[in-house]
Amino acid sequence: MVMEERTPARQRGLDYSVERAVLDEESLEEVAQRRTREGKPALAQRLRGKLSCSAAKLKHCLFTCIPVLSWLPRYSFRECALGDFFSGISVGIMHLPQGMAYALLASVPPVFGLYSSFYPILVYFIFGTSRHISVGTFAVMSVMIGSVVERLAPDSDFSSLDNVTNETLIDVLQRDAARIKVAAAVTFLSGLFQVALGLVQFGFVVTYLSEPLVRGYTTAAAIHVIVSQLKYVFGINPNRYSGPLSMVYTVIEVCALLPETNVGTLVVSIVSLVVLLVVKKISTALSHKLPIPIPIELILVIVSTVITAQVQLDNKYGVQVVGEIPQGLQAPVFPDSSLFVSVVGDAFAIAVVGYAIAISLGKIFALKYGYQVDSNQELVALGLSNSVGGVFQCFAISCSMSRTLVQESSGGHTQVAGALSALVILVIILQLGKLFQQLPKAVLSAIVIINLQGMMRQFTDIRTLWRSNKVDMLVWVVTLVFTLLLNLDLGLAASIAFAMLTVIFRTQLPQYSLLGRIAGTELYRSVEEFAQAQEIPGVKIFRSSATLYFANAEMYEETLKKKVGINIAQLLRHKKKLAAKEKRREKQEERRAKKEAKKNEKKGGGATDCVESEETGQEETGQEETGREETVQEETVQEETGREDAGREETGQEETRREGTQRWSNPLNPHSIILDLSPVNFLDTVSVKKLKNIVSDYREVGVEVYLAGCQSCVVGEMERGGFFLKALSKACLFVSVHDAVLHCLRRAEHGPLDSPAALENTRL
Repeated sequence: MVMEERTPARQRGLDYSVERAVLDEESLEEVAQRRTREGKPALAQRLRGKLSCSAAKLKHCLFTCIPVLSWLPRYSFRECALGDFFSGISVGIMHLPQGMAYALLASVPPVFGLYSSFYPILVYFIFGTSRHISVGTFAVMSVMIGSVVERLAPDSDFSSLDNVTNETLIDVLQRDAARIKVAAAVTFLSGLFQVALGLVQFGFVVTYLSEPLVRGYTTAAAIHVIVSQLKYVFGINPNRYSGPLSMVYTVIEVCALLPETNVGTLVVSIVSLVVLLVVKKISTALSHKLPIPIPIELILVIVSTVITAQVQLDNKYGVQVVGEIPQGLQAPVFPDSSLFVSVVGDAFAIAVVGYAIAISLGKIFALKYGYQVDSNQELVALGLSNSVGGVFQCFAISCSMSRTLVQESSGGHTQVAGALSALVILVIILQLGKLFQQLPKAVLSAIVIINLQGMMRQFTDIRTLWRSNKVDMLVWVVTLVFTLLLNLDLGLAASIAFAMLTVIFRTQLPQYSLLGRIAGTELYRSVEEFAQAQEIPGVKIFRSSATLYFANAEMYEETLKKKVGINIAQLLRHKKKLAAKEKRREKQEERRAKKEAKKNEKKGGGATDCVESEETGQEETGQEETGREETVQEETVQEETGREDAGREETGQEETRREGTQRWSNPLNPHSIILDLSPVNFLDTVSVKKLKNIVSDYREVGVEVYLAGCQSCVVGEMERGGFFLKALSKACLFVSVHDAVLHCLRRAEHGPLDSPAALENTRL
């Protein structure tokens, strides 16, 4: 075997060489001509430009708010009509069983699932921007609606005791009417939330719902759906619970009621589940040969309805059926506004979740087919769909993955396919609805459960996330647990809060590192991760992997002290001790000088008395002797003082020499510290103050601190935060770490420089 020799990375790359002056922030702003705020248009001028009206602006606004006006006139019948037709028919057929099945999840009569598959689709056709998603009933949205409906309109509010048989009777008509009102109210309010968020350009709210959070949440919602369908699978009638731990109570009661299982209902459920599962597996295996998936759901609905009507499963074996389905459309009714206060929290949660599911799926297909989806307009489109649907007594809708895949795979190109599917539902509502009155509810439950296969497969995310990102895996698992235990509304809020906490914890516990230079380059990497990264003697380069703000500012300073190895407090105490010693020495010298002066005065006074009492010859002799004594004493004092001064000078010079030698040669005692702030994208007042304290504290002990890689927004926040003073200017900010290193080395070699930008052609 002949092995091909790989070309070294150094040869594969491109070499470049740049010679320029060392740039600090002041010189960069001068060279690059930084724009000031004065050069920007005034606020009044910008508002005048925004609010001014013209024909072009009006046309753009109209096409943006009503997207159908921009693409429908250019609709290509030759390329799109046939595919949209078959796609619309296929999706319309799927809407029938899924709409009725998901109506059971929403705890409303099945026909309202058909209404929810008609009105909202037409509204989205006009205002939506995605060409491929299929909006309509969706399991997660239905179960969220159902939890609100059963909380505000439980069976107990409509039950009465039969005095003859002592049985509890439920007024189904009144209960269903009350539940329809609740579902319509929460749907209408969620639509208003979506429209309002879209109008204020709040489409980015979905970014707070990370993919692990959404997938964990939808998996938990799928489990809620399956648990809620167990009563139809076994033909039992457990109590309905709401609030935290409601699913746990439901599972316990279902297990307790298993001895009362209706055998006929269980048989219908098992047969339906097996048929759906087997045929869907076959359809998936033959997907490359079939033009559209096998419509097994519609086939099962028709066959089970015919069998139930012929064999009378409802009368003979007690199998629950759909019951009366009224023909025609419902008149619009404004929702009961008195319910808005009770459902405002649920409505907001439904609005956010529905939008998150729709926009994530819409962006997938937009990326696949190369067009743009307007996130804010999608919010408006979904909001109008839900608001109009609420007026027509629909329940909240979103996007279905299964229907979307069918719409795309069967040739759908535009939302014309969605409009055609709505027409199919309209025909069923007006003419064919009564044919499905004998449809067993167990069949609808089986359809719901089998359609949740995709969500249940999301459990494999745990293994994938464990390998790639354990924090995301933790978010996934915690979201699942919170949603299962706290129910869908509280579970979502708790999950978002936990996801936010993980972000905060990750910024509080970033990776701190000392950087070293890769030989022959201007690149600086962690000395712990890269063997060829060598620290610059006398210079410590410190970097944090996260931004700097109030939550981690204190830890940033403490870690800097540990990494640099300079104990500022100890050095300051030592400096104060030396200053105190020097002060005491000066006082001692001052006292000693005063004593010597007093001695000299006394000796001088005694000599003067002797001169006055003696003769003239003796006076001259005494004066000469006294003069000699004073001269000798003065010379002695001067000699001693000179020796002391010389000793102190030599000691100071030795200390200075020793300190300088240690500082310039020993990396544990640097003369300069460089803070790499390139990962920092904002600073608050606490972090600005902390940086200012770091610079001043290290200057107290003779160590200069420089900042490198600051973004323009960070520099602006430092200016507004009062970071720059007379003693601290932008000359301590450098455009890169390498610029700062060159400045530090030149300063250590030649002393302080007035203009760092004047240094040119400095090399390492």
